[in-house]
Amino acid sequence: MSTALHTFMDIFTADFAIDEETVVQLRKIVIPIIQRDYAQGRTDSDVQRVRKRFLNSLHKAITESNITLDFVYGDIDKDGVMTPLDGQQRLTTLFLLHYYAAKKEGVAKEDYSFLMNFSYETRYSARDFCEYLVDHHEPTFTCALSEEIKDQAWFPLEWKKDPTISSMLVMLDAIADVFKDTDGIWERLKDGAISFYFLPIKDMGLTDELYIKMNSRGKPLTQFEHFKAELEHGLREIDESISKRIMRKIDIDWTDMLWHYRGTDNVIDDEFLRYFRFVCDIICYQSGGTTQGKSNDEFDLQREYFSKDTENVENNILKLESFFDCWCNLGGKTPTEFISQFISYDHEPGKIKIEKRYALDIFEDCMRTYADVSGNGNRSFPLNRIILLFAIVTYLQNKDTVTEDEFARRLRIVNNLIQNSEDEISDSEHRTSGNRMPAILKQVEILILTGTIDTSIEKSLNTFQLQEEVEKIDWVIANPQFAETLYELEDHELLQGQIAIIGLEHPEYFPRFADLFKCKRDLIDCAMMSFGNYAQQEKGWRHQLGSSNTNAKPWRTLFHKSSNKGFDVTKAILAQILDVSSPITDDFLRACADKYVADCEVASTFDIRYYYIKYSLFRPGYYGKYTWESLQDKPYDLAVMITETKWSENTYQPFLKAVDDKRISREHCGQRIIFDDRYLKCENNAYVVRLTANDAEIYRLLISQNESGVDVEDRIIKLRAVYQDILSQQLAPIPVVSDDESEDGNE
Repeated sequence: MSTALHTFMDIFTADFAIDEETVVQLRKIVIPIIQRDYAQGRTDSDVQRVRKRFLNSLHKAITESNITLDFVYGDIDKDGVMTPLDGQQRLTTLFLLHYYAAKKEGVAKEDYSFLMNFSYETRYSARDFCEYLVDHHEPTFTCALSEEIKDQAWFPLEWKKDPTISSMLVMLDAIADVFKDTDGIWERLKDGAISFYFLPIKDMGLTDELYIKMNSRGKPLTQFEHFKAELEHGLREIDESISKRIMRKIDIDWTDMLWHYRGTDNVIDDEFLRYFRFVCDIICYQSGGTTQGKSNDEFDLQREYFSKDTENVENNILKLESFFDCWCNLGGKTPTEFISQFISYDHEPGKIKIEKRYALDIFEDCMRTYADVSGNGNRSFPLNRIILLFAIVTYLQNKDTVTEDEFARRLRIVNNLIQNSEDEISDSEHRTSGNRMPAILKQVEILILTGTIDTSIEKSLNTFQLQEEVEKIDWVIANPQFAETLYELEDHELLQGQIAIIGLEHPEYFPRFADLFKCKRDLIDCAMMSFGNYAQQEKGWRHQLGSSNTNAKPWRTLFHKSSNKGFDVTKAILAQILDVSSPITDDFLRACADKYVADCEVASTFDIRYYYIKYSLFRPGYYGKYTWESLQDKPYDLAVMITETKWSENTYQPFLKAVDDKRISREHCGQRIIFDDRYLKCENNAYVVRLTANDAEIYRLLISQNESGVDVEDRIIKLRAVYQDILSQQLAPIPVVSDDESEDGNE
């Protein structure tokens, strides 16, 4: 028996030897009862993708270059009837394509009569449908083929329940959709545009058992099996030896390595495909591209990066091999065991610390979530994880030249950079930062391989953090005795790798910072304010201070250098606390705050820091956000925010809230106390009562201030003393002074 190349047309006139003496002409192709139903017309998402790809390949064969499909195996009996053992799905699709071309292009009936020799025995209905379709129906092509066919008198209603017929109707509509604007289909089919290899199998008593073993009735090929077939086909077109090598590794070496991560179905299909997508994305980034707007379909990725028409395809193949092979050579360790040596949720010598929202086993995480999108539209495996996994893979590919100790140190630097480059890490051309992934991966690769940072690479990671890491590399070389103390400081939850708020000049501050933030956050906040107003101004009107609750974000914002104004002031104030000789405890911090309040009361100078420390409502313990029109010129004209970015109904003016929490107006974002027809506001040097109807001022309670514009009386105490009179309108009108007179603060 020999394999021969055939088309769907010529196979019906071909001669085949069924034994040493007998040659028969193939007369008919019959899908046997034991075969499963036609499946390429099913409507589930996986089959839709396979169908779309297959029809696009057939269309390309008709319009561009010929295509040869895989093997069709079958038995031919002495009557010339071929029973397919493998290839039923492809043969059925070719039957439908030839039918469509013949009817669409008005081919003479004698030229397509061979289609009557293709039949199904899975059900009588499927057999009769094929016959009626070819011999009795002339479509008008004015509506969907399936609808027109189902409307024919010869189409019984019960046929709609036949899965093979239903699939054929779906496929006919799909063929019409792909080929509706294509001319000359029949002639191209005659010219051999689509062919396949047919291998006749000598009659060997084909039993039901053999069909079940070879065809797995009812069990369609998995997505992974389809992918492997297309990958193998593409690689074979490039180089037969490469194809054999890669497919052998997929089936043996890589499967053995991935078996540790198999799912509950005891297969590694999904795990392989997710990691394959990761490799393809790295190839894309390293070639200077972006994955934004690209298909995430593994078949599309295979064609883009591993087909004969791909530029640098051999380099891509080597990269694919290396990205999988590197996990197979871990000296007897599983990938999980290897990763656990270098990643932790807590500070451990030789390891990087990551947030608990991420899985420790980043390799497994990649194979479980890569390319998924969460409900809020974010990647389940974000770009920062892609960079970190790339760094690990880069080491594994080069562990003959990079020691484990060197890798641990360099991975720490990568992690520091990632954690402090949130605004820079992007692969979107639509963001201000643009697509930085090509430059970032280049920077990370150099760092892992050489231990150095290339500051000449533009638009990679955070510039300030890059410079800090350069300085720390040199500092650790010069001060190895403090290296582990530095790493422990970097891993503090409020710093996450950036230690600029403390600096390298005083390593004795490193452990004292940890001691400070073991204390109560509210006491830290008050103590720092007692040394100076450490607020940082964001772009515009918001200001950042600390927070008394467990929310780490306010402190991280303060301690990470950004475009905010006042970082150096915050650093200087923090240094004053860290520089004290006393142990840093709650009692020490409380004493600092209490002393400041007491000194203010003795001196009768009540600046904004005094109020902030003395009255807890100035420190509600949320995001540490405040607004000042001008902190320098109008320090008492402020609002306390409860949300992170915008005013809300819960925002409030603290000097009003301290006096009457119930009447403060949520409608006016806490900036007024509302009476029946009046309202009370707080200005920088006075409380003012105005009429609601026309905003006319009717009372002004001036606050005594010194020449520097600092209160010399506690304005909260003063308002409380007269507030009931204001409520009952018992106060005599206070003369309204001019703006110039009111600004000097004198009554």
